[in-house]
Amino acid sequence: MIRLFFNFCYFLLLLVFSPVLIYSALFKGKYREGFGEKFFGKAPVLEKKTSRRRVWIHAVSVGEVNLAASILKEFEKRHPDFEFVVSTTSRTGMELARKKFVGKSVFYAPLDFSWAVRRAMKRVQPDFLVLVELEIWPNLLLTAEKLGVPVVVMNGRLGEKSFRNYSRIRPVMRRVMRTLTLVTAQDEASAERFRALGVAPERVFNVGSIKYDGAQSDRQNEKTQRFSRLWNITPDDRIFLAGSTQDPEEEMAVEVFRRLAPTHPELRLILVPRHPERFAEVGKMLEKTEFPTQLRTELSENPEENGRAPILLVNTIGELGGWWGTSFVGFVGGSMGSRGGQNMLEPAAFGTCVSFGPNTWNFRDIVKNLLTHDAAVVVRDVDEMTEFVRRTLEDADFARTLGQNAARLVASQQGALKKTLDQFDRF
Repeated sequence: MIRLFFNFCYFLLLLVFSPVLIYSALFKGKYREGFGEKFFGKAPVLEKKTSRRRVWIHAVSVGEVNLAASILKEFEKRHPDFEFVVSTTSRTGMELARKKFVGKSVFYAPLDFSWAVRRAMKRVQPDFLVLVELEIWPNLLLTAEKLGVPVVVMNGRLGEKSFRNYSRIRPVMRRVMRTLTLVTAQDEASAERFRALGVAPERVFNVGSIKYDGAQSDRQNEKTQRFSRLWNITPDDRIFLAGSTQDPEEEMAVEVFRRLAPTHPELRLILVPRHPERFAEVGKMLEKTEFPTQLRTELSENPEENGRAPILLVNTIGELGGWWGTSFVGFVGGSMGSRGGQNMLEPAAFGTCVSFGPNTWNFRDIVKNLLTHDAAVVVRDVDEMTEFVRRTLEDADFARTLGQNAARLVASQQGALKKTLDQFDRF
């Protein structure tokens, strides 16, 4: 009955949003790729080798794919005899997954229709299903239980808003959540919400956020050094990077640059929009400014051909982490509107002077930690963003202290990945 209930709900949602979905598919190219895998569960047919256990890791989009890469790397060290396959949901997640997991089976996860998840499960034949962070898909979880596949949530996050929504159908959710074999949560608040929704208390553990472990801290890493050479970044440059941005955050960053550039010639700006479908839109906005701009895709492998434009638009996927390593001061996007923030640990780990907007509920505990340790600053509008960047440029002690606090905090919080896999091995 539960499967039929959710199938019915999904059909209603499809009917309601079908005009938007059809428009996006026809004119924006979204949702068309992987249609058979998503709607009919046409995952790769994988032969079963009895001597190897197969782990299916599901990562929704770009952020989760990056996290999955860290998990899988440590997983393979501990269990070299395991076989790993990876699924994702979004097109951008798929593009990154194909780069991150070369040589492994990568595919689109099925939509949560009972026939799609059942077919995908039987084609993939996993021994374990690992969900990164969490998407509660009832039919997927119930099918895994029926087929005897343990489901593990790693780096589990369950926000207050999601918890309230799930609580409205708590009797149903309790049945669904009882299928989870193990949950390693990012924080105690999430752990308590998992327990309240029905996960057995002895299966839920607060281990901290794996995102701290996955954060690169060495600015001499190969990718950052390569990017620095490509864009001819010198030790005297002060890179202001606005990353994972959404409308209107790019315009705000450009306005900050416009105000400060005349008195601070050492300042250069890098913009990295969150969604690739906005690359062209941001590029057109930059064409209307008085500043020369370069596109990441136009940079030659010969740095002498690239010059030193004041603004760079990174119109590629999966490179933000490396570019953060070039930054002196940063703004983490998705935090001025309704997105709820993006990962601010990447720039913090590098010792960048980190700022973000006031709307960061998706990272509430991380933000609280950063602000408590004077490791980041909240900016609420373009004036506050300007003053923050100005202060980092003109007050060396402030910039140095802020960056050092951030780097030390991230280093002190690492270890969640080890605890996560310790719990997996115990179960």
